[in-house]
This record gives sequence, structure tokens and C-alpha cells, in this order.
Amino acid sequence: MSELRHVPDREAASVGGGTDERLRRKERRIGRIVRLGLPLVRLLASTWRIREVNREPSQRLRDGGKPVVFTLWHGEMLALLWHHRREGITVLISEHGDGEIIARVASALGFRTVRGSTSRGAGRALLGMSRTVQGGGDAAFTPDGPRGPARKFAPGALIVAQRTGAPVITLGVSSSRSWRLKSWDRFMIPKPFARIRIAYGDPVYLDLASPREAAEQAERFGMLMEQTGAAARA
Repeated sequence: MSELRHVPDREAASVGGGTDERLRRKERRIGRIVRLGLPLVRLLASTWRIREVNREPSQRLRDGGKPVVFTLWHGEMLALLWHHRREGITVLISEHGDGEIIARVASALGFRTVRGSTSRGAGRALLGMSRTVQGGGDAAFTPDGPRGPARKFAPGALIVAQRTGAPVITLGVSSSRSWRLKSWDRFMIPKPFARIRIAYGDPVYLDLASPREAAEQAERFGMLMEQTGAAARA
């Protein structure tokens, strides 16, 4: 009987050791990707020619110390991370799949991060983002992340905007030349010397009584995102 009682302990130790090794391999893989990928991103992005469309209304708010809530599609993230580097914006980044890689790249470019999504760790993530905005910081959401559907607006950013009184600024990106990954969001990587246009929507406030009412505006904001994307492509 004493032998039988020790078998599960050995099995548990074996399973635990295997899990630890998998985690170490994953950490090494992520580290290699970031170490190799970040210099390439910096080199590539240094060749981009970026033009802004309608940034002035949102920038006036930021210059006046009034925080805003940016929304951008997941697949258009790269050019925006580069263009807004070192501005201290806090980005909501998922704990799924490639989230750790994106979080490390964003941190290296001067962003702050809150981990979570509307589908995993939602309450904690929205609380963290709300505190950021209440403390005077700007926030950024990918409302179709982390797994899609692509360009389907989830309401997390709207809930934070309603709670804090900060306006929502929709963002759109176009590129004259780009690669598209075969991912759910068709992630866009502008090619060397691409001409990039970044459009900024006018500030929209959600003067509503409850987070539920704010969440009901998701379809409307999805349409606003498409309008801002069209302005970037014009």
C-alpha cells in the first residue's frame, strides 16, 4: 500500500516537470522572436512615410491633459504601435497566443500594457484600463481581438469610456504596399518605403447611464471604425 501511495506523487512530479520544461521552451521561443523581430521592425518602420488625417481634434484633448480611449482593428496594430511609440499609452493585450510577443514589443516601444481581453480576464482588464484613464492616461483597445471575428466591435472600450467620461477616438490605417499574414485578422505589415495613412475619428463621448447602454453602442462604433478606415484609404 505504501508503494501505491507513492506512485501518484512520482507521476505528479513527472507531469509538473514536463509542464515546467514546456514553459521554459515557450519562454525561450518568445525571447528569440522578440530579440530578432524588434530590430527588424525598427529598421522596416524607419522607411515608412506616414501621413495623418484629422489628428488635431484628439491631439488637442491630449495636449490639454484630457485622456482618450483609442480603438483600432487588431490587424492594423503594427503601424500604430510604431507611430505612437514612446507616448505612454496603455494598451490592452490579450493573454492568448501571440499576446506575450505583442506585449513585449509594445513595452519596448514605450507603451504600458494591461493583460486580458473581453473574453478572458475581462473584469480585471477593464478595471485596470478604467484606472489608467481615471489617472489621466490614454488607453488603446483592439475591439476585435484577440481571436475575432475580424472587424467585429466588442464593447470593452465603450464600457471604459462610459465609466470614465473619456471620449472614444476611432483609428484607421491604410498602406500603399503591405504583406498580409494568413491569420484571422489578416495582420498587415507595411513593406519598405510604404506610404501609410493614419486616420483619426472625431472624439465621441458616451454620456450614458450605464455600462449596459454603452455596450449596446457596439454596432454603431463598428460603423464609425469603418468610416475612419475609409478616410485612411481615401
